[in-house]
Formats: sequence, structure tokens, C-alpha cells
Amino acid sequence: MSETQPPDDAAPPAPLLQFPTEYPIKVVGRTSESLRARIDAIFLAHVPDLDPALTTERLSGNGNFQSISYTFRAISAAQVTALATDLKACPDVMIVI
Repeated sequence: MSETQPPDDAAPPAPLLQFPTEYPIKVVGRTSESLRARIDAIFLAHVPDLDPALTTERLSGNGNFQSISYTFRAISAAQVTALATDLKACPDVMIVI
């Protein structure tokens, strides 16, 4: 049995996202006085021109969890990957969506 090879002139698949693009990320953590400041600092390290007007914050029904949603202008997949990696490394963060 032989594998089918694509023709030499076959174009690589198009990337899923075209950059720059508006990119949403939601971060969820246990409610604390410092959660927002820590997450904002991580975002600002990767997105210096972050628009605070495009950020929303919400507490869970019982107030134990806090979600912060950011929409920012992503300039590359590498930027998004580095941001997500740093967010996941933060001990206050439970979920990055």
C-alpha cells in the first residue's frame, strides 16, 4: 500500500487566523483582591496598548470565582501563545479560555 503524496505545487493550508486580529481571552480564578492586578500585569507585558474599555469582569453567583474577559489586537500567533503560557503559569489562574 502506498501513501498518496500531494502534488509538488500544492499550497500549504491557510492559517486559521490572519494577524493582526481582535482576539478574546477569558481568565478565571478564585476571587481575591490581587487577581485583577496580577492578570492585568501579565496582559500589559504582552499587549502594551491594551484597551481597558475592552475588558470586563464578573463574579460567579456565590462570589468564589472571578472571570476577566479581555479583547485585544493580537499581532501574531507567537504573541497569543506567550500570553496564554504566562497566564497559565500564574498560580491565581484556574482556567484560560
